[in-house]
Amino acid sequence: MKKRLIGFAMALAATMGVSLTAAGPAQAATPAIQITKVYYNSPGSDNRSNSSLNAEYVKLTNRRSTSINLKYWTLRDKANHIYKFSGDFRLASGASVYIHTGKGTNTSTHRYWGSGAYIWNNTGDKAYLRNSAGTLVDSCSWGSSGSYTNC
Repeated sequence: MKKRLIGFAMALAATMGVSLTAAGPAQAATPAIQITKVYYNSPGSDNRSNSSLNAEYVKLTNRRSTSINLKYWTLRDKANHIYKFSGDFRLASGASVYIHTGKGTNTSTHRYWGSGAYIWNNTGDKAYLRNSAGTLVDSCSWGSSGSYTNC
């Protein structure tokens, strides 16, 4: 009886142009907040000046149709240097924010780590973005050539 039902279902599906094959693995969805660029090797010599430090940055972009509050989200590297959005920070739909390594005044489009040393390794590194629950949202890695990577 079981074989007859399976045969009937297969015949009906074929008649209707439907496939009963098992679905393959789902493609990963675009993260709500995506690391879209990492400028890991600031132009010029690495002299630790604030302007050189701030030329090193990570660009985050909101890929959703609504704003997202990044409060308590973190951005980190392989060596576990951590930037934390400590207060309410709403990133509008389609908007981007740049996280600069050095010091500066935070705005809606530019945030500052406040570090006196470079964060991102020129010889290869990985950026990790985690939400307030600590769940990995996105990551981006690069090797030893170039100055930036589009993720």
